[in-house]
Amino acid sequence: MSGLTDIALAVVLGGGLGLGLWSIASSLPSWRVAPLTTRIAPYVRDVTDPAGTSLPDRLTDPTVAVARGVRALWIRAQARFARLAGGSESMELRLAQAGRPADAAAFRGSQLVWAIVGAGAGALLLVVAIAAGRFTAPVVALPAIGFIGGLVIADVALTTQAKSRIARIEEELPTVLEFLALCLAAGEGILSSVRRVAGVGSGELTAELRAVTIEVDTGATLTDALIGMTRRLRAPVLTRAIDHTVAAIERGSPLAETLQAQAADARDDAKRRLIETAGRKEIYMMIPLVFGLLPLSVLFAIFPGISLLQTGF
Repeated sequence: MSGLTDIALAVVLGGGLGLGLWSIASSLPSWRVAPLTTRIAPYVRDVTDPAGTSLPDRLTDPTVAVARGVRALWIRAQARFARLAGGSESMELRLAQAGRPADAAAFRGSQLVWAIVGAGAGALLLVVAIAAGRFTAPVVALPAIGFIGGLVIADVALTTQAKSRIARIEEELPTVLEFLALCLAAGEGILSSVRRVAGVGSGELTAELRAVTIEVDTGATLTDALIGMTRRLRAPVLTRAIDHTVAAIERGSPLAETLQAQAADARDDAKRRLIETAGRKEIYMMIPLVFGLLPLSVLFAIFPGISLLQTGF
């Protein structure tokens, strides 16, 4: 055990020394600022190197070569992990709902970072346990547990972010619909109303409307852009409102009245969800009462009688 303790202490001290030296080296100006010749080379190439055959000094810098090699290895590791983990429709849906780029490879790369951090934390705990003389067989699994935990944490964080953003979109929907109805009642067209709401708003739904206006500017029709937004987000309340709005646009129905009706329906749906959430919270509040306060009350009521019986009075 003393040998393992010595090795653990050596790893801790060596890791601390390496981290400190790397921090000092990374803060040096030569690592952060390009040399003067590299900065002015593009402007004087017609005098110094018209053919552009000579390489800049920065390419021959060994630190830059090492950094590029590490970056290439990291990119390759991310790509391989993305191929092994694969992409799924549910993950792409959650990425879209969270407002993040629908790039499965990029998310897998960030997930790999979380996994490596978790494995490093597990390895650090393993070294600390060995150094403290508390090494046991289950402790060896800490790096693997940290790796898996990092993967799970990244996935759970994405799911939580997607759910919270969809909830904010559903909360903003009645206000946005009423604003659109007000713009339409003032005499503006539907596309102009959407542009106005997207321009003055600052919420999640207005950000999606800005994306809709960009699609319209690139050649898509407004109805196709709105339907694409609902397919991308898959929020039930938003989908129902957009479907009715698109149907009103295609049939020539009064849009202002339709949007006001959809806003009222969205508010009623929000009230219903609030009541359901309150009912669930009420049940959750009964758990500490039933399993905490009630047993203590029964214990306080019975304990004096048991004590009197034991003393013989």
